[in-house]
Amino acid sequence: MDELRILIADDHDLIRRGVRDLLAARSGWQVVGEACNGADAVRKAVSLRPDVAILDFSMPELNGPGAAVQLAEKVPETGVVVLTMHDSEQVMREVLQSGARGLVLKSDADRDLLEAVEAVTRKRHFFTARLSELVLGGYLAGPTEKDKMKSKVAQLTERECEVVRLLADGMSSKEAATRLKISIRTVESHRINISRKLGFNSIAKLVHYAIRHGIVAHT
Repeated sequence: MDELRILIADDHDLIRRGVRDLLAARSGWQVVGEACNGADAVRKAVSLRPDVAILDFSMPELNGPGAAVQLAEKVPETGVVVLTMHDSEQVMREVLQSGARGLVLKSDADRDLLEAVEAVTRKRHFFTARLSELVLGGYLAGPTEKDKMKSKVAQLTERECEVVRLLADGMSSKEAATRLKISIRTVESHRINISRKLGFNSIAKLVHYAIRHGIVAHT
């Protein structure tokens, strides 16, 4: 590869500047774009087609894993490295499930970021030592029940999510229909689809589970 094109996304200017300074140590590596949130990172990646996108885990509008999922769909040739301040199991799960190949702790960036970028360009995975220990520890052997439910919830349409939220607020199908300005029959159709997608035989069980686990906010 003659020149490595890199996109940096972080909502803190000082972090972006620090990453730029680290990348400047490598000849032939060029920062072609910067973004301050996940949604902007996706837009710029689609436009610029970088070889690697370095994404902060926690960003407004769309976090790093969320952006990585969209990049995998829209610019699959772009490898993703996620930077994070936290070495938790949840962070590790979200990053791996997003399709990102690299995960580096910000505290280890001076030591590991360049190596992570190189690994990702070769279609290999790279994890900071502490995060590699978590993987070897076996906690990622399989998704938790909550992870499985979140995956199912992601299949819901925006309107179906609205129906669940209204039902969680205690509304009847008739009240939900009035609020959404649709027919009762349409609400019932949504209820059937929701139950089918999530595997619940009653909407009450769905609402109880969703609220209890924070999957659907009870507003």
